[in-house]
Amino acid sequence: MEVRFLDGDGAHRAESHDRAALFGRRDGFVWVDVPTWSDEAERVLETLGCHPLVVAGCRQRNYVPTVHGYADHVFVTTQSPFLGHAGHVHLLELDQIIGSHFLVTVHGPINPDVDPARALVETAGVLTRIEESRFRPRSPAELSYAITSAVARRQSGVIREVAAKIPDLERDVMASQLRNPEALLETMFLIRHELITTRTMAAQCHDIWVRLAGIQRMPDDEDARFARDVAEQFERVRSLADGESHFLFGVIELYQTKVHTKMTVAMERLAVIAAVTLPITAIASILGMNLIVNGSTQPGLLVIALAVMVGISLLLLRWAHRQGWW
Repeated sequence: MEVRFLDGDGAHRAESHDRAALFGRRDGFVWVDVPTWSDEAERVLETLGCHPLVVAGCRQRNYVPTVHGYADHVFVTTQSPFLGHAGHVHLLELDQIIGSHFLVTVHGPINPDVDPARALVETAGVLTRIEESRFRPRSPAELSYAITSAVARRQSGVIREVAAKIPDLERDVMASQLRNPEALLETMFLIRHELITTRTMAAQCHDIWVRLAGIQRMPDDEDARFARDVAEQFERVRSLADGESHFLFGVIELYQTKVHTKMTVAMERLAVIAAVTLPITAIASILGMNLIVNGSTQPGLLVIALAVMVGISLLLLRWAHRQGWW
């Protein structure tokens, strides 16, 4: 757990024996970053006066974003996507407690297969900007705005990463002879899963931050403006995902059309085969036992029967050609 005091000069890391004094200062604000939940983090949240439901929300995993408003702080959860193996999209949770003089960021819990550093990208990036004097947040809400904007950028980056796969998929579908459709189908639906999962995250985050902007407990109008701007960023990500979804669904429809067309052609060819062979089978079954009897054959009648079979087959082939079946 990292505790920093932010003022006009930047971010100052606080040791454990200095934290109690920092929480009472009003010439800046405190940023508590919790990479992994611990008993120490729980004690700090209780010291800051966080609601028990907030502490419970930070302790457990939240599968959907949420927002709670209290007398002197708000609790909000956002999610970032991380593309894993075989189309799996990992959910990287970021909990924030925004008070008038403090901000607490809690990461995770996350899947053990994911490098913990993946969950710290947003906070680490903002901290780097502060240390390099490129960003001087004046309030916890402004710092939260910068961190959450980075979450929206990560979501947008995943959408662009997925979108880069769709043109290649479209070319594969157009060039495919559908002789090995399993691999193509798997690729299509893995891309679809990645896109829809990220789109869902952005849509839920948008709704949460719209709600946060309307909570009357926001310290001032500027903080509410930050929340509205973040909501618009998530709405933009959702719009990008919707556009790419339409493109992807168009590719899937192209694939389905090719499959249906191939099946229709196959059925037409089977109909031609059935139409040609059916009269032959019928005539052979009726006359065969009468024209070929034991060891003797009636050549004249056999020739007539064969001629009739061939004639009917040729007529049916000609008719099928006129219908455009072959």
